[in-house]
Amino acid sequence: MRDNEVVNFGEHHDGPVRAAAVVEVGPRPLGFADVVQVARHGAAVRLTDEAVTAMAKARARVDELAASPTPSYGVSTGFGALATRHIDPELRAQLQRSLIRSHAAGSGPEVEAEVVRAMMLLRLHTLATGHTGVRPATAALLAGLLNARITPVVHEYGSLGCSGDLAPLSHVALALMGEGDVRDGEGVLRPAREAMKRAGLEPVELVAKEGLALINGTDGMLGMLVLALDDLGRLFRAADVGAAMSVEALLGTDRVFAADLQALRPHPGQADSAANLRALLRDSGIMASHRDDSCTRVQDAYSLRCAPQVAGAARDTAAHAAVVAGRELASAIDNPVVLDDGRVESNGNFHGAPVGYVLDFLAIALADVASMAERRTDRMLDVARSHGLPAFLAGDPGVDSGHMIAQYTQAAIVSELKRLAVPASVDSIPSSAMQEDHVSMGWSAARKLRRSIDGLTRVLAIEILTAARAIDLRRPLRPAPATGAVVAALRQEVPGPGPDRFLAPEIEAVVRMVGDGALVTAAESVTGPLA
Repeated sequence: MRDNEVVNFGEHHDGPVRAAAVVEVGPRPLGFADVVQVARHGAAVRLTDEAVTAMAKARARVDELAASPTPSYGVSTGFGALATRHIDPELRAQLQRSLIRSHAAGSGPEVEAEVVRAMMLLRLHTLATGHTGVRPATAALLAGLLNARITPVVHEYGSLGCSGDLAPLSHVALALMGEGDVRDGEGVLRPAREAMKRAGLEPVELVAKEGLALINGTDGMLGMLVLALDDLGRLFRAADVGAAMSVEALLGTDRVFAADLQALRPHPGQADSAANLRALLRDSGIMASHRDDSCTRVQDAYSLRCAPQVAGAARDTAAHAAVVAGRELASAIDNPVVLDDGRVESNGNFHGAPVGYVLDFLAIALADVASMAERRTDRMLDVARSHGLPAFLAGDPGVDSGHMIAQYTQAAIVSELKRLAVPASVDSIPSSAMQEDHVSMGWSAARKLRRSIDGLTRVLAIEILTAARAIDLRRPLRPAPATGAVVAALRQEVPGPGPDRFLAPEIEAVVRMVGDGALVTAAESVTGPLA
């Protein structure tokens, strides 16, 4: 990927991605859509002829080194701090088994299947570049697991994000050997050998170099980054929808979103967010109702007036993260690597710093977007700041509490998001007898970002749910056609204002509609595609 290439990190916002019949995997870089289709939508994979040729060529070179009396790291030596020992040929098969078994040392809850599938695909791509020295048959078995939808059980803890995501990838490699546990295509937990037999697959006996090649990459953290970017394409549009609805509900002004004002500070994300707000608020009867001299307010609060500045900065952060992810998708990460001229060299490309940094950066941006959304929600509930709305939007304030505690839930999530915004990548802990004395913690950064995405989804859902109620309470004033379409879509799942009801199921319904893009789709039925 070129540094100046524009990355549309939200390319799937128009609805669920339809899985391609097959994603071809070869030396060329994978696309964002390839990862999403395989990880989330079950697309099959196929190794290209170019990949098979490249792998066979590299394997021949590794076989030469394995036959040589000269020790070669990763081929005929131990690993990490044990690299000084030359391993006799008759022990090398045991070396591979021992490597995978010992490194499959994860602990804690199972990682989500989509993350494991993304990780498997990304490792397969690196194998397909021909820079790792694995046999084509070994790579083909990994592709076979993906196509059979056999998902190895990978655990939450184990990766330090340096020397790659060693423990998570080792659990995948263990399944290739017919060991450990997997989930089959129906999600049933089975021993790997049993699930493979049912799918007509045979375990592999790993040979020299293959153990390292299967586990020495940043594939777990990268997979989670690509999936996060797919989510954020929807969520940042939803944030603009929520902001527009809150501006209406609070009788704010849309004049501050004018294109000429925004152009004075030419950040691309800010321009996109402001353009969305203009489109969403176009032809609003609520906005028109207070454009005359009767409105005495000079400026809106920052949470309204500065919405495109914050949501735009988050977009620009995601765009930078997408550039980093694109470079990683074009990478072949292993140690040692087989170069085109036949050299086999050790390197440090497995260090997860580039990915870890942007994962942490995104968590900061998400916390701030959520914080602003929560502040808008709080204003709608406060009679001193809501400009005529009933206290807490309650049906009968005092008897009813309305959305009082929904805002508490938002506040609790925002507080959690602030904790999750503390960077993981600034931490490092030495390992492997000080051989691996600086690590990225990129896997940890990715895991907390997934929790941040869930939290932002919930915060935005509560803002939109609250703003829809407030807009209904402004009747007979009518919202903009776009925001009105969102309210109408909500009302298919959630009733309008009235006496207090069991609120948690309503919140969850809107969480689903934010997460799957249904509310953005409703707005776009009027505006056309949002930026």
